[in-house]
Parts: sequence; C-alpha cells; structure tokens
Amino acid sequence: MDIVPGDPQKNRKLVKKWAEEEVTKNSSDILVLPEMWTTAYTLSSLNEIADRDGEPTKCFLKKLAKTLNVNIIGGSIANKVNGNLYNTALVYDRSGNLVYEYNKVHLVPMLDEHHYLTGGKNPPEIFHLEGIKMGLVICFDLRFPEMIRSLALEGAQILHIVAEWPCPRIDHWKYLQIARAIENQMYIVSSNRVGEYNSVKFCGTSMIIDPWGEIMKEGSKTNEESIFAELDLLKVKEVRKKVPIFSCRVPHLYK
Repeated sequence: MDIVPGDPQKNRKLVKKWAEEEVTKNSSDILVLPEMWTTAYTLSSLNEIADRDGEPTKCFLKKLAKTLNVNIIGGSIANKVNGNLYNTALVYDRSGNLVYEYNKVHLVPMLDEHHYLTGGKNPPEIFHLEGIKMGLVICFDLRFPEMIRSLALEGAQILHIVAEWPCPRIDHWKYLQIARAIENQMYIVSSNRVGEYNSVKFCGTSMIIDPWGEIMKEGSKTNEESIFAELDLLKVKEVRKKVPIFSCRVPHLYK
C-alpha cells in the first residue's frame, strides 16, 4: 500500500476497505500489512499522532479480524508506551485475539529512526496461527540473520517481514529475503510499502518465497496491489528432510 503521511484515521479506512475486498475475493486465511502503515515515517510528528498503548489500532484490528473471520499480520505502528515511542507489530487471529506483539529491535540509522524511536528489548518469538509456527520481523531486522535463525531453530515454518524498505537498496531487499528462505528452509511472506515520503522512495516488491528460495509471487515496485499465494506447509518438512542443515549444525565450533 501507499501510506497517507500522518493520517492514521484515513489509513485505517483504506485498510478496512482493502481487507473487506480481499477476503471477499480470495477467502484469505491471513492478511499482511506493511510497516508503520498508520502514519508512515512522519518521525517528527509521532509524539502527537502515534497510538497510545496500541490504541486505537488494536481495537480496529481486533474488530476487523473478528468481523471478517481472518487472521491479520497487522504490520507495525508507531506506538507510545510510558513516554517512549516504539515501532510495534501486532498479530490477530480470526477470533480477534491479539496473539503476538513485537517491538522492532534494530532501528534504522539511515532513516534517523533511532533519533525518535526506542528499540525493543525483547527478541522476536514464535507465535501460532491455525496451529502453524510463525515468526515476524520488521524491515531492518532482515539484515540480522542470527535473529531469524533463532526462529527457525524453534520450528518456524513461515516468516513474515513487514517493511518500509527504500528503493536505493531494493536488491538487498530481494536477495536477503531469498537468502533467509534458503538458509532457514522456511516460507518468507513480506509486505513492503510503495510511494514516497520526505524525498525517500519505497520499493514495494512484496514477496512470497518458498523454502527452496523460489519466488512464488513478487509485487509491483511502484503500484498498490495485493499478491496472493497458497502455502503448502508439507514443503517445509520436505526441504528440511532433503537437505538436513539443522541436524548437521555444529554450533560449538561457531564463533
């Protein structure tokens, strides 16, 4: 999606309309939103427009998930908690239950994120949707393979990546996702914004990648759109059996 800068109410209306259309069209099990979709990177204004303890966006996503009977990877939002601003990801199941919440650990120096936001203090953890083990990271986290490997070692079969990744580093965006899929033998499902804000262009190219590293779907670099795929979770087991990297690890020899 392209994000309306600094207008959470309008962005929530756009997401509601999209979600209703998507569920009706594809009977989707999971919807995935990008990073900071309520505000965009309007960093200097976040003190005034960020959610407070996740509200009103938590209430919005809860109602949307329950009404549409769909699981939602709720991207991330600017979230003010105890005077600190966080980049917070939210996950809801189809009953409207908040099943996971994560504050982005790695803040982006190239976008001055660290001057305005506080980094999360807890690593990402496994969560379950429909009985499937999943993980979630936010944008810059993609560059830190040890964080994602820990999720794979705990059995994650799908990794969701929500992002506002800029165009000058689009090749990194694509190839790092492929590498994470191959080295962890898991599906990668990413949602990245399109459009421009404050002279920064964002590269879209949302992707769905299988555990072999094959790109199943790739979104537009410039246009708002939905990409859709069905994931065969048996393929994760198949790939991990054929190339048993986890049983071949010798971590006591790694520095």
